[in-house]
Amino acid sequence: MAEKTEAIVIQLNGERRELAPATTIADLVRSLGWLPEQVAVEQNGRVVRRAEHATRALATGDSIEVVTLVGGG
Repeated sequence: MAEKTEAIVIQLNGERRELAPATTIADLVRSLGWLPEQVAVEQNGRVVRRAEHATRALATGDSIEVVTLVGGG
């Protein structure tokens, strides 16, 4: 019998969001339709380097802030 996998629940920019288990920051950024080079991500109050996005898994209770960078003048 297959085990039931429960979603993880995070706060994304202040809003509750359910995600599949083992979702990484890179997965989240892609699912939002943003380009990794155009965002800054903070996990639980700490900036996460872009090089770590693919390996940093999210967990229930995480608070994630994603800021998009906009060019122009």
